[in-house]
Amino acid sequence: MRLVSIRELRTKTRSIGEWLSADEDIVLTSNGKPIAILSPVTEETFEVELMAMRQARAVRALNRLQEFSHLSGVNQLSDEDINHEISAARRTHMEHKECE
Repeated sequence: MRLVSIRELRTKTRSIGEWLSADEDIVLTSNGKPIAILSPVTEETFEVELMAMRQARAVRALNRLQEFSHLSGVNQLSDEDINHEISAARRTHMEHKECE
């Protein structure tokens, strides 16, 4: 995996294309900090690669939600508490829709 700055992205476009063609992932940096990952794809692999990235993001989001629920204590709600929260959210949603 190579590290490439934004400046290098502008000045070494051809080299970066060659690295990607050689199946290398590239970490794009700004001020020395990673901001993006460039990953090689082809027309045939584009959809699969995109789906894999989206799935990884969803898993990270789920992990963050689980961590938040644990830290805030909401992971200990009873089924009755959960149903009460769902009902309250639905009431609020319906009231908001009626106001429109």
